[in-house]
Amino acid sequence: MVEKVTPFLMFQGKAEEAIAFYCETIPQSRVIDVTRHGSGEGEPGGMLARLSIGGQDVMIYDSPVPHAFTFTPAASLFVDCSSEEEQDRIVEALAEGGGFLMPTGNYGFSRRFAWLNDRYGVSWQVNLP
Repeated sequence: MVEKVTPFLMFQGKAEEAIAFYCETIPQSRVIDVTRHGSGEGEPGGMLARLSIGGQDVMIYDSPVPHAFTFTPAASLFVDCSSEEEQDRIVEALAEGGGFLMPTGNYGFSRRFAWLNDRYGVSWQVNLP
């Protein structure tokens, strides 16, 4: 029987920076634990972290091995905000160095919604229900 399903984000050299940014940007976020893998036999080291981002457990891996792929907006983290001010602050922070897929607006399914990729390529949907 499955015990738990957890989103897993793989970075290539920017995980620690992203972790600090997410914990600073999204309320109720914190690092749960970090495990560093030492390098050896010519291999670079890596890092695996577990975070709580707004109360959702997320695993973050910093891969020491280059890959020919990155994140896709088809998978995203969805954030419900409690106020316009909170949403504006989060959207502004996440958008810096990233790009909008849907700028903040009323799209009919939500009175205020934004979809964007952050500077690390992670996709976020930020909603005001």
